[in-house]
Amino acid sequence: METKEAVIIGSGVAGLAIATRLAIQGFRVKVFEKNAYPGGKLSMFEQDGFRFDAGPSLFTQPRNIEELFEAAGEPVRDYFTYQPVNISCTYFFENGKMVKVAADPQTFATQLEEATGEPAINIINYFADAEKLYHDVGNIFLNFSLHKKNTWLHKRVLKALRTVKSAYLFSSLQHYNKKVFHTPEAEQIFNRYATYNGSNPYKAPAMLSLIPHLEINEGVFYPAGGMVSITNALYNLAKKKGVEFFFDTPVDRIVYTENRALGIVARDQNIPADVVVSNADIYFTYGRLLKSPVKAKKVLKQERSSSALIFYWGIDKSFTTLGLHNIFFSQNYQQEFEHIFTRKTLFNDPTVYINITCKEDPADAPAGKENWFVMINVPANSGQDWESLKQTARQNIINKLNRLLQTDIASLISSETIMDPLIIEERTGSYMGSLYGTSSNSKMAAFLRSPNFTPGIRNLYHCGGSVHPGGGIPLCLKSAAITAGIIEKDQQKYHSSAH
Repeated sequence: METKEAVIIGSGVAGLAIATRLAIQGFRVKVFEKNAYPGGKLSMFEQDGFRFDAGPSLFTQPRNIEELFEAAGEPVRDYFTYQPVNISCTYFFENGKMVKVAADPQTFATQLEEATGEPAINIINYFADAEKLYHDVGNIFLNFSLHKKNTWLHKRVLKALRTVKSAYLFSSLQHYNKKVFHTPEAEQIFNRYATYNGSNPYKAPAMLSLIPHLEINEGVFYPAGGMVSITNALYNLAKKKGVEFFFDTPVDRIVYTENRALGIVARDQNIPADVVVSNADIYFTYGRLLKSPVKAKKVLKQERSSSALIFYWGIDKSFTTLGLHNIFFSQNYQQEFEHIFTRKTLFNDPTVYINITCKEDPADAPAGKENWFVMINVPANSGQDWESLKQTARQNIINKLNRLLQTDIASLISSETIMDPLIIEERTGSYMGSLYGTSSNSKMAAFLRSPNFTPGIRNLYHCGGSVHPGGGIPLCLKSAAITAGIIEKDQQKYHSSAH
């Protein structure tokens, strides 16, 4: 039987994962990547003796990676190792309260009660509800296509309907959390989980209350060698399975005729394929690769997710109060999200996230120094003056850290690189610099996210953070699995109908 050809556009996490999955199915797979390296946002760089993970910094659900290696028949430990992180995050509040919380629900609850007065039982119950919601409802949303009829004809849907409280659908995450918790600190900590998919807790549905389950019930981990080791493992696995990579090779367009994808054009060459998978942003896929501005515009009916402004700082000091993950909260969270999503600008008291990988891997910074990945949530790019905003944000961040750490941060910065939404779009092809494609700031957001196949064009599929089920490493890996499953079923269907 003739070997079928598959072309993948983009080598982000989902692109790498689906390349392997299609190779396992028997396709000859070619991946075309506009950058000189794989991984998309999941990359790294070194500067002045400091090593920085450039993009995602939180690692949860390693099972997604292990399942891929199992499917490929390869021992994951030969490619990739990780260890649990005991402290999930250290939180700082403007009222002077500080709490290091563990990555297990019972200890988390006790620590939060001691630090803020929030009754531990409220936390424990919340995590129990989050776990049930994840297994009964999240399982459907995250592991199956919401755009295929057979997903909804399964008995698991009835079980999910019994679990779904009206509050999950009709309350905002913030409204739900306000009812559950007694202290503003607990409310703010759990509102923050909306930012995990670039959303606003004052608008996003309470269904997002399942996210803490992934982090606290299932645990936080650190990959040996940093987050980029995830990219390296996925890339090496794909190569082992015979996948071919073409770097520095942007795709010009997807070739299709009579509602059927036939391949791509890259560097003025026609590359035929039986299956085409775009791991590019869905907006650019329709607008640039399919030359369909009408369909691209339809994608924009959904509000874009937030973007990020990141300062990579080499810090000439070691801070014992800080851990791997640290959050310095805004005093007025609602105003911060109002600025990001409504005014499309930056708030003067931003919530600051600092990731310091040398806490886990001392080789990432010179002795006595630290590598700080300093990030604030910002609006997607819509023409703002980012040069001006960057300077203002930098000063606001330094002022906040000086206050809460009782030190002079500016004098300790010996190395600096900055990433803004314009650079994010240019490097990773994320339209407007949105980190997660569309936000979840509406009740129907999950259903309105683009599907993993193309209605009206056979053999053209999509995976990655801008399509179902969403952005972030775990969801991108799930997206690849969903898309590969659809392709396998479609191929079986076409094969049987041909005979």
